[in-house]
Amino acid sequence: MIIKLSPSQFIRQVRKEVAMVAWAGRREVLLATLMVLVMVFLSSVFLFVVDQVISWGVQIVLGLGN
Repeated sequence: MIIKLSPSQFIRQVRKEVAMVAWAGRREVLLATLMVLVMVFLSSVFLFVVDQVISWGVQIVLGLGN
């Protein structure tokens, strides 16, 4: 079923829905951001180490380590 709304009705409904949203607090946002940055750092260190080990292994197998 298609319900046609006037632009003013649509805006009223949008404002009503936005008012019901439970927005995150400043502390929660900062904590989540910090956790993301820490995980990105740890992931990048892990991938760097794995890349170095694989590179070292390939050099040994191909005899390029001289």
